[in-house]
Order: sequence, then C-alpha cells, then structure tokens
Amino acid sequence: MIPYGKQDIRQEDIDAVVEVLKSDFITQGPQIPKFEKAIAEKVLAKHAIAVNSATSALHIACLALDLNQGDYLWTTPLTFVASANCGRYCGAIVDFVDIDPRTFNICPSELSKKLLKAKQNKCLPKILIVTHLCGQPCNMERINSIAKEYSIRIIEDASHAIGGRYKDDYIGNCKYSDITVFSFHPVKIITTAEGGIAMTNSDLLASKMNLYRSHGITRDPELMSKDMDGPWYYQQIALGFNYRITDLQAALSYSQLSRLDEYVEKRHLLADRYDNLLKELPIRTPWRHEDSYSAFHLYVIRIDLNNTIHSRKEIFEELRGMDVGVDLHYIPVHLHPYYAEMGFQYGDFPEAESYYSDAISIPIYPTLTEEDQNHVIKSIKKALI
Repeated sequence: MIPYGKQDIRQEDIDAVVEVLKSDFITQGPQIPKFEKAIAEKVLAKHAIAVNSATSALHIACLALDLNQGDYLWTTPLTFVASANCGRYCGAIVDFVDIDPRTFNICPSELSKKLLKAKQNKCLPKILIVTHLCGQPCNMERINSIAKEYSIRIIEDASHAIGGRYKDDYIGNCKYSDITVFSFHPVKIITTAEGGIAMTNSDLLASKMNLYRSHGITRDPELMSKDMDGPWYYQQIALGFNYRITDLQAALSYSQLSRLDEYVEKRHLLADRYDNLLKELPIRTPWRHEDSYSAFHLYVIRIDLNNTIHSRKEIFEELRGMDVGVDLHYIPVHLHPYYAEMGFQYGDFPEAESYYSDAISIPIYPTLTEEDQNHVIKSIKKALI
C-alpha cells in the first residue's frame, strides 16, 4: 500500500537519537533548547516553545492569550478537531468561519461579514485560529487587518506548513499573528515522532507558554513570591500541564531540520507532476496563490462528480483496492457529534461541506518514487472510468 504520507528516517537521524541515548540526558536536556533555537532562527521568530504535540501547543497558546470560560474562539470548520478543541479545553464557546473554496482556508470575506454581525450581537471572538490546510498559507495580511479592527488575537495552526512561505517569508515568523504552531507528527514535513512547537515574538507569551508546558513550575527567582530556600528550590505559580517534549525527540527533529527545504522542494516537484498528469481528468487539482509557497503536506484532489459515473466513496474504495492509500482531510468539525450537540448542523458552512463531499488526499511525501507516483496516477485514471 502506498500511503498518503510517510516519514523519512535516515541514518543521521538514527545516529542523533542514539547519541542522546548514550548521554546523561534523555528527557529534559540540552537538545530541546538547541532544537528550539534552530527552529526560531529558521523562521525568524523570537521564541520557540517545544511540546509533546501540536494539540498541546494550541492549548498553551490559548492559555497564554487568556482564553477563559465564556470567551469566544473562532476557527475554520475544515481542520483537525484540535484547532477547535483547544478552545473547549479553556471553557470557550467555539464557532466557525467558512472556507475559500480555492485555498480550503478561512475566507476573509466570510470572516469580515461574520464579525460585523458578532459585533452587533456583542459576541466577538477573543481568539481566531486560522489553519494553513495542506500547507497552503491563509491570506494572513488581510486576516490580520480584519482582526485588528476588532482587537482579536490570532493563532496560526501551521501544523501542515513548516517550510512553507507567505510573501517570501517562512511561515512561523508571527508577522501577522501572536502565536504560530507547528506539528511534528510522523507524516508531517519533519518529525519528532510525536511533538509540536509554538512560535512567538512576545516575551510575555513565551514566558507564559513555558510555564504552562511544565506544571506551571518555575526556577526563575524573579517570578517567585519569596526568596529561594536553596539551589533546589522551585515554585508552582500557575496551573500547568506535563506537555514537555524529550531530548530524544528534539534530537530527531533537529537532525531532520537541515533537510526541511529539500523536503518541501521535493513535495513541489511531485505536486507539479500531479498537476501536469492529472489535468485532463474530471478533477480539480490544488490552486496556488502567487503570494504563497505551500509546504504541500497534503495533495488534495476534488472530484467533479457531475462528470463521472462513480461516487466519491466508490472511487475512494477502488483506489485503496489498488494499493493507493488515499485518505480524507478532514470531516468538517461542526458535523462531528460533539459539536452537533452544541447546535451546529449540516448547511451551516456550505463551502466546507462541499469540499467534504468530493475531496480525496492522494499520496505525497519526499520518498515517493516516480514508479509509485505513476501507479497512483494510473489508478486514479482507472477509478474515474
């Protein structure tokens, strides 16, 4: 089976992890700050706070921005549930903004219209989480401009997008947001096995997230309420969590970071080839904005169901039957039972729902061979007949 995504573990990655295993530190040691510094320097952000998952990073980002019970958090319905759940962890009321059908990301026009109504109803969001779906960045300049009008804080869920660029700058520099989150899950661009990181240019937000990721405990005398009893002393000054990443994980991703641009470039070559060889079929291939350089974590095709005799389900199942490990990213969040119980229903976000009716993620990853890609393309042609 050719998977839709796959990690690339090389000997230098294995050597980096083995070196940590032989060292004095395998959990909280020097590899973590080394990795954080390297990521921050790569994307030109001031701070990086590494954690055990992107979900944890989203949670501490919300906490750092003081999201509380009864506040509103808005996000896209077309994302993984973590982009919404992080708001629920804080007791916030979650709502959604429909997508632009070209980019699959939050539509700025829909955002602007919804904010006008929310202002009238006195239910403006405190936080907006935008997701760079598939690795394609949102229209951050316009979204940032709209958000500023209403004093809304922005988190970029860039779980798919490390190595991508917006207006020639690496995603993650937080030029248009308060915090940006990356994921290092195995099928992402680079991996820590499981892990994530939060980027910010704010000293205050970085300090808060650093506390929240490790039980709310500090060893910084300047943050303590009394003098230290001795060199062993620490204080819990907030209610935090055990969201820490390990030195083993940091060493793995630090090793992979040197290949980040190589990985994204290879994904673009594969995407270009798909674009060219699938263009005559009754499908839509991903649209690319001229201001953007997608990380191409995913390559999503949308089937023109009016020009094929098969349903999307039949095509999906036939492709898997031909050993093409297609998948679907994602079921719109508002359609899940947990959110449906809050009053959301089919018809609330028509563009996201339309996407869900005809989208399929096909294989793309740096080690995908031309032979395997040819098999994918041949299989898609056969499934559509």
